[in-house]
Amino acid sequence: MGVGNPVAVDIAPQWAIERVRSAFPMLARVVRGSRVAYLDSGATALKPQEVLDAVSAYYGRVSANVARGVHTLSQEATDRYEEVRAAAAAFLGADADEIVFTAGTTASLNLVAQTIGRQRLAAGDEILVSELEHHSNLVPWQLVAESTRATIRAIPVDDRGDLDLDWLTRHRSERTRVVAVCHVSNVLGTVNPVRRVADLAHEVGAICVIDGAQGAPHLQVDVAALGCDFYTVSVHKLFGPTGLGLLYGRRSLLEAMPPWQGGGGMIARVTIERSTYAPPPARFEAGTPPIAEVYGLGAVLEYIGRWDWKALGRYEDRLVERARAELAAIPGVTVFGSPAAYVGVVTFVVDGVHPHDVGTALDAGGVCVRAGHHCAQPLMARLGVTATVRASFAPYSTDDDVTALVAGVRRAQKVFGR
Repeated sequence: MGVGNPVAVDIAPQWAIERVRSAFPMLARVVRGSRVAYLDSGATALKPQEVLDAVSAYYGRVSANVARGVHTLSQEATDRYEEVRAAAAAFLGADADEIVFTAGTTASLNLVAQTIGRQRLAAGDEILVSELEHHSNLVPWQLVAESTRATIRAIPVDDRGDLDLDWLTRHRSERTRVVAVCHVSNVLGTVNPVRRVADLAHEVGAICVIDGAQGAPHLQVDVAALGCDFYTVSVHKLFGPTGLGLLYGRRSLLEAMPPWQGGGGMIARVTIERSTYAPPPARFEAGTPPIAEVYGLGAVLEYIGRWDWKALGRYEDRLVERARAELAAIPGVTVFGSPAAYVGVVTFVVDGVHPHDVGTALDAGGVCVRAGHHCAQPLMARLGVTATVRASFAPYSTDDDVTALVAGVRRAQKVFGR
């Protein structure tokens, strides 16, 4: 669900996709003599001009800190800061006091693990993650498990790339305290059935934590409909600035959670001996926040709120399906995963050519992809590889990008193949 009044944008015709692309100045770049084909949006998305203007306007016209300032500039910055929080809440289907500004999904997941995780976990308790997880939704739970002597277990992934919900149904128990899974896999693009996962978690009294870093840029997110207790967003993957994240937390849980970091802005009263803390979300926002980045988030929410997300989804799905089909048709190329529902990503390997060499060959033609383990080493092990190539799509991607991707893979085979 977007912010503001959605304006239908039929992006299937060429004229409309060019209108979308014209908003992103980075797409005018030429890399190694070729028009840039940016297929690395899963790592970080490009930024529309409106976001660049908003960040610049903050520094050029306001540049004041938020909260407690009595002068006009501080009050102006504070008002905008809280307006954007409300807009972010509307984007996720939440209330404003359920939205915490963080440094990104990694920070959000660490916050949850180090607060409610420590509250709820004890020796012998279980944390269930999945084989699909990014390290950001695994390592924070490992850290808290080490200190609480809890156990981490992985929900298996089948050969198609879908979660084994039968396993989850059978193996959850009264000792299960946390179920933490991604909304969308950053490697396979699998869209997990979050509502079903949340229901299974709640039936045994566990909390459900969703890594939405790859979900929010592709799907309309309604946390109430998903039924999760926590949901995270990385703003830089949502066409906004780096260094900013959103953490949705169910109000009753946020109110019961202790602070994660201490400092200014998150307290009610401080004496030498002790402190009392502000209610959420301020309790979790110690120190000077990323104010310019929040201004940028406000601009991007207004911008993407004008999109017809269903039309965008149909367009992006067609590009992904075409890329999957054409890559799979190349002898020696293996495309991974065929989950029941997927968005945005094509992951593959080329026989006899290291993924980094494939990435180098693609870069020679101006194609930007990601090559490596994608911070998902357990999933790499499940797939039987150490690294892959990942092309990740966005609303500004085009058929020309797919053509350049396929041509670059063929070039990689000629240059680096044995």
